[in-house]
Amino acid sequence: MKNSSGKPRAGAVRKGRKGPQVGSGGQGRQALEGRKPTPKAEDRPYHPAGKRKAAQERYEAAGGKARVSGRGGAAAPRGASGAARRSKSGDETEIVTGRNSVVEALRARIPATALYVAARVEMDDRVKEALKLATSRGIAILEVMRPELDRLAGRDSVHQGLALKVPPYEYAHPGELLDEVVGRGETPLFVALDGITDPRNLGAIIRSTAAFGGHGVIVPQRRSVGVTASAWKTSAGAAARTPVAMAPNLTQTLKAFKDAGVFVLGLDGGGDVSLPGLELADRPVVVVVGSEGKGLSRLVTETCDAVVSIPISAATESLNAGIAASVTLYEIARLRAISR
Repeated sequence: MKNSSGKPRAGAVRKGRKGPQVGSGGQGRQALEGRKPTPKAEDRPYHPAGKRKAAQERYEAAGGKARVSGRGGAAAPRGASGAARRSKSGDETEIVTGRNSVVEALRARIPATALYVAARVEMDDRVKEALKLATSRGIAILEVMRPELDRLAGRDSVHQGLALKVPPYEYAHPGELLDEVVGRGETPLFVALDGITDPRNLGAIIRSTAAFGGHGVIVPQRRSVGVTASAWKTSAGAAARTPVAMAPNLTQTLKAFKDAGVFVLGLDGGGDVSLPGLELADRPVVVVVGSEGKGLSRLVTETCDAVVSIPISAATESLNAGIAASVTLYEIARLRAISR
């Protein structure tokens, strides 16, 4: 390399064992200048904010309406439950089966794409309402033979002659749900799942939460069941009225709830507090339910304000997660009614 006078620039040629070598000429200088600015969270496809943005774009493409979230990102539309929802899964659709579940989903204005009706189905009030709601919303109504409906619904599903094709469930943000409940002047009551993998347990817990005045269910993003067609079915349509929120990290979400004044109660057979006469029932509460096999994880147990046990007969080893949540929610609802 030469300077303006035409002479070789000092230092441009290195001397070594292999003889004179030309330097890099500054080609490695870019590596020393640092990387380019980090993209915004919503522009990174694997970041939660990026996934929320992608879910919002998919919803808008389907004809939905957006709203602006107070947490720095676009939130999905509000359903009948009033909760913003974000997708957990991919683009695969779900098939909601059963007359009650289908009618509840249509009432909640879930953005369904098709209603499947078995040929020569018995026309009761629920079938008539489903047809009326689907017609009023412009949802395609397809009459199919029962073998085809059996295939769509799945081997273990009882469709009762009706099935509804819906997009993947859109999950709420736990913090936004809590803000909404507090903003309405109500005492929060949530159920969080720790390691629950059976969709039927999730469906049963959603149903119990709706029955006993709960405000929502929280599921972890990883190693947890999601709102599938099976959960929809077990909830008997309650999934259309009771929001389910997704926590990227359950422990951190519970700590955030604690900072907001919510008491975290874990359910475990060896708990230090007995359920009857629970003193914290009239306070803001989130009940954490663990899996039947492993129970609550260590980090979640350490986060709990109290670990509650349900007295049962010695002949029974443990309760099903859905039943344990139902019993606890009933007791909290009963104690809250007495304290009013």
